[in-house]
Amino acid sequence: MRKTLLIALATIALGAFALAACGDDDEESSSTEAEATTTSTSSGGGGGTLAVAADPSGSLAYTETELTADAGETTVEFDNPSSTPHNVFIEDDGGTVIAETEVITEDSTTAAASLKPGSYVYYCTVDSHREAGMEGTLTVK
Repeated sequence: MRKTLLIALATIALGAFALAACGDDDEESSSTEAEATTTSTSSGGGGGTLAVAADPSGSLAYTETELTADAGETTVEFDNPSSTPHNVFIEDDGGTVIAETEVITEDSTTAAASLKPGSYVYYCTVDSHREAGMEGTLTVK
């Protein structure tokens, strides 16, 4: 009888241990999956969307002069709420055009870009807007 009781207790203990171990693996798996989802959401799974906006007052400026993005196929979303015409032109350090939006006023537009890790400059090509300071740096990781 005592032997049967010990076997039963050992079986229960092993079963509890096995369930606990399985539970930990599932939680780690779920945690890893959640982290992967968060990462792909924030980075768009490589590339994604890059939001650029012109100053709403019509000044010759973007709302931000330093942007970051993940490498990959990216949609550049440009918003110009002002009546002053602007666009976004992105080029690499060698002067190669990476993306260019249409010139718009009081509207939004998009352009496609294939971004590789590195540093890029973005600016407005309308008249002398760039020379007046309408430019920024884009860092791609």
